[in-house]
Amino acid sequence: MFCGQCGNPVLDGAPFCSHCGTAARSDASAPPGTSTSALARRVVNLLRAPANEWPAIAAEPSTAAGVYLRYAAPLIAIGVVANFIGQSLVGMPFVGRVSAGAALVHAVFSYALSFVGLYAIALVVDMLAPAFGGRHDSLAALKVTVYSFTPGWLAGAFNVVPILSVLAVVGALYGLYLLYLGLPVLMRCPADKSMGYTVVTVLCAIVTWLLIALLSSCVLDGLGLVGVRPAVRPAF
Repeated sequence: MFCGQCGNPVLDGAPFCSHCGTAARSDASAPPGTSTSALARRVVNLLRAPANEWPAIAAEPSTAAGVYLRYAAPLIAIGVVANFIGQSLVGMPFVGRVSAGAALVHAVFSYALSFVGLYAIALVVDMLAPAFGGRHDSLAALKVTVYSFTPGWLAGAFNVVPILSVLAVVGALYGLYLLYLGLPVLMRCPADKSMGYTVVTVLCAIVTWLLIALLSSCVLDGLGLVGVRPAVRPAF
């Protein structure tokens, strides 16, 4: 296995990294999200003690498919389902309710676009790494992107009452903090460059989401869903 702090190999069973002295995590070999309880532990640990959780995330063996399907997929669904309920049953301010069919198309479209956005932002994170003293690592870039979205996805539950969706900004702000803490650990950039790395990443993420939202709006308008707009937006 590898040290979550410095990235150097650590002998199996060793209590500490021989390079930086960081304590080895005994559970680092267990991939996250293999069960509901594992996913819940990861969410709680990221929200309560992210500084301790990022090294564990960096050290554990993962695959892109596992990160997408076992972690991102169920959490993205929270906001999408809440938005479907809010649009079709509760109603949006100044718009009212939309038909269940239109809300369903919107939900499916938004769910799919969320993965497109994640991929695009992770690509940006990986491309920017050398400019901030980090290293290219596509899987690490995907991990830091996906796990930073955690509070934003949880806050998506507010979409069940559309007028409360503005409260999702709290999740977005905490997601920024997670990204700031995670970039030095996952992308190996110096800690003093993490703020600049975070700011540039967020600016690129905003542009990415705006382009995706514009494209999806055109598609939805083409389907005759003029009053429906996609719910995808930056979670940080």
